[in-house]
Amino acid sequence: MLPPEIQRIVLLIALAATGYLLILAWNEDMQEAKSPVAVSEAPLSAGGQATSAPPPQADMSVDLPTADSVPQSQNSDVPDASMVVGSTTPTQTVTAPAVPSPSNLVTVVTPTLKVWIDLVGGDIVRVQLPDYPVELEQPDEAFLLLDNTAVHTYIAQSGLIGPDGPDSQPQRPTYTANVAELTLNPGEQQEVVLSTQHEGATLRKIFRFRADDYLVDVEYELINDAAEAKQAAMFAQIKRDTRPPANQDTFALAPRPFLGAAFTTPEERYLKLDFEDIDDDGPLDVTLTGGWVAFLQHYFLSAWVAPAEQTNRFSARRSNDGTYLFGFTGPLQEVAPGQTGRWQAQFYAGPKDQKRLEEIAENLNLTVDYGFLWWIAVPLFYLLDWLYGLVGNWGVAIILLTVVVKAVLYPLSAAGYKSMANMRRVAPAMKKLQERYGNDREKLSREMMDLYKKEGANPLGGCLPMLLPMPIFIALYWVLFESVELRQAPFFFWIKDLAVMDPYFILPLLMGASMYWMQTLNPQVGDPLQIKMMKMMPIMFTVLFLFFPAGLVLYWLVNNVLSIAQQQYVYRQAEKAQAAKA
Repeated sequence: MLPPEIQRIVLLIALAATGYLLILAWNEDMQEAKSPVAVSEAPLSAGGQATSAPPPQADMSVDLPTADSVPQSQNSDVPDASMVVGSTTPTQTVTAPAVPSPSNLVTVVTPTLKVWIDLVGGDIVRVQLPDYPVELEQPDEAFLLLDNTAVHTYIAQSGLIGPDGPDSQPQRPTYTANVAELTLNPGEQQEVVLSTQHEGATLRKIFRFRADDYLVDVEYELINDAAEAKQAAMFAQIKRDTRPPANQDTFALAPRPFLGAAFTTPEERYLKLDFEDIDDDGPLDVTLTGGWVAFLQHYFLSAWVAPAEQTNRFSARRSNDGTYLFGFTGPLQEVAPGQTGRWQAQFYAGPKDQKRLEEIAENLNLTVDYGFLWWIAVPLFYLLDWLYGLVGNWGVAIILLTVVVKAVLYPLSAAGYKSMANMRRVAPAMKKLQERYGNDREKLSREMMDLYKKEGANPLGGCLPMLLPMPIFIALYWVLFESVELRQAPFFFWIKDLAVMDPYFILPLLMGASMYWMQTLNPQVGDPLQIKMMKMMPIMFTVLFLFFPAGLVLYWLVNNVLSIAQQQYVYRQAEKAQAAKA
């Protein structure tokens, strides 16, 4: 028969192993419950029906976007004359009659983008990102950003409005295209040109694609062949419903990714606006020079960027069909007979690459939102990115970042560990005081303060090593959470994605073991209840870290290991100094 102490240890080990296996089984079930994302490539006829049988679709599949899937009353979404910069015309709502529209789509494929353009209105109705797979298990399925189906609306619209703007008519213009499909090779730049006739004028809508860029130039040309002048203004907007992106999973206790719009205004460089803000506070209406409007989700965004020198009117509102519109309108431009008027804007659809976004427009890089500790997170990201450039592995870069941070904080943390060494030395004397004055709290407090003063110990100094890494820990969490560079970034062995939790929970368990080891080095001071609570901390942190991003757990594990080494070093130095003093 084993001694009771050994039986208790064996029982605890068995319970821990059982709990670990249960968590693994739960995690595997959760992964299997996910439905793979599939995008139908079946061609559609003018009636919106497939001309051939589409491939089998999973529950989360989406259909090819068509003009027919867009509500025919969508002209109520087009800004009217009152939205033109400087206009005093009362706001009016135009509802188009329901008439059939063709389902012709132009497809553009570049190394970075796959775009579908609807010939009715010339709107961008789908965008996929070939460089960003939906899941690691689906490496050939490109991430779907914009889409337009019966169950989901997320499109980029633009057009000309005003007295002679074709998009101000009851029906959006129907264009013809110079190509039906366009494929760009690396390094190339090509155009898709849509054309139509409107009241004696030729209208050309030009999409200019660069093979290695997510930014698309959108330009309008109005060639006035009529006898009278034409007046029009350009609008550009993002139309979206409230449906969250597919396959977006986050830990319940973690911050949820922001889903909504963002603007830059004269008062705020970065103004976030979600659907509830519009419902509660009403539409947004602001006029400024230049500017941009973006729609954000986890890791990715779409954005319309207005000409920097132009005065534009930005707005956010809810449309009649329940979708939301975020966009801008420019000033009215007059085109004399025989002349050509031009309007320009840029559209970005892709990852939150803060370096590229900073090049496109002022403050657009702020859409990579690192929270209130951005002033720590931004330097951390650039340091992490630089380290990655040296080693080529984000996990190794996180380890090196931890070493750098630990070296920078070494003088402060060493002072804290020195205070802990003094507390550890006076722990036996404190225990005697607790035994002697346990029933007299006031007397015990005075005697303990005298002991601290005599021995040069500071009970609060030991908190410093624990508190110092916390702001960096929180900032690094936001770096891992927001930086698309770390999405699906592998480390070694079983860690295939540093931005999600460890699938086998090995790193959190190692982190918990390192916390327990650190606790054995700390002085056991305080009342028995406090000591028991502190002993529970490694268990609580381990459970919490089970579902944290693996990169974050890796940082905390390496930080604990370095702290243990530093703590033992400082303790030995303090013991030598005390022995020499004695």
